[in-house]
Amino acid sequence: MSTQSSSRSVERFIRADAATIFDILADPFKHHLIDGSGMVKGAPHGPGRLASGVRFTMGQQVGPIPYRSINDVVEFEEGRRIAWATSSEFRGRRVAGGQIWRYELEPVEGGTLVRETHDLGPTGLLAPIAARTGMTGWYDKGMHATLARLAGLVED
Repeated sequence: MSTQSSSRSVERFIRADAATIFDILADPFKHHLIDGSGMVKGAPHGPGRLASGVRFTMGQQVGPIPYRSINDVVEFEEGRRIAWATSSEFRGRRVAGGQIWRYELEPVEGGTLVRETHDLGPTGLLAPIAARTGMTGWYDKGMHATLARLAGLVED
């Protein structure tokens, strides 16, 4: 885990090649299959394949509160790295932002080391809330579950 309170990372060795894993991460229509948080709800709006500078939105829900995340791909290296900056929209208004979700893939013997990082950002609304409420443990649990689900989709 990262020692910075605003950035959390988890890693998992997955017995699959990086290209296969990346194809799932770069397809927002498959994100519901790997979501370990249980927050992804409904179909995304946007392209079927992500690329640098692309925007997609995703229906999400926290408890009883539905909202849409607005995601801009800010890092993209085919087969190696993808990241998007996320803000949230509730009833047509942006209510939170500054978060970045990042996946880094490192080919290793027998598979790929996958690192998922959630950076709350120093200016985002959630950073101080997460620090005060202990939400960081919840994010860690969700990221571990996401990588386990990802592994379940691609491992033999």
